[in-house]
Amino acid sequence: MPAPKQSKKPRKKAAAGQGGLRLLNPNAAGIDIGATMHYVAVPAERAENPVRCFGTHTADLHELAAWLQECQITSVALESTGSYWIALYQVLERAGFTVVLCNARHVKNLPGRKTDVADAAWLQELHSYGLLSGSFRPEDQVCILRAYLRHRDNLTKATGVPIQHMQKALIEPSGAR
Repeated sequence: MPAPKQSKKPRKKAAAGQGGLRLLNPNAAGIDIGATMHYVAVPAERAENPVRCFGTHTADLHELAAWLQECQITSVALESTGSYWIALYQVLERAGFTVVLCNARHVKNLPGRKTDVADAAWLQELHSYGLLSGSFRPEDQVCILRAYLRHRDNLTKATGVPIQHMQKALIEPSGAR
């Protein structure tokens, strides 16, 4: 006589608190990049006002980096919006921060914010839980070389246009005979 089949018991689901997110980076900050202002968010216990606004001039960027150091921040997440992020990225990297350059399209798809202040706080929260992946950014020396090569290419293309105009003028028959 065959043994009776044992029914499999359904597995219990984990309690709500057991499978939650772990804080991976408690020293994280988030920055919402703008053309004229940058909004910076740090963990609430690090500053009296955890979200501050800074200008975009070089002195403002150095002030921003100094404030982040006061708040004991080691890693910063910022969106790659246009070209406004480049100067801030360089200042933060030279100040010793780990900078995570996030694709704005990826962050935009996540719900939860409507203002610049809320956007900065949202970036900070996502970064503290390790939910943001950074885009590739080559070393400073490579960026400098790429800028020179791009400029040389633009100059080469620009010098070709007048030569083409001269050749066209020499080849076309003259309107007056």
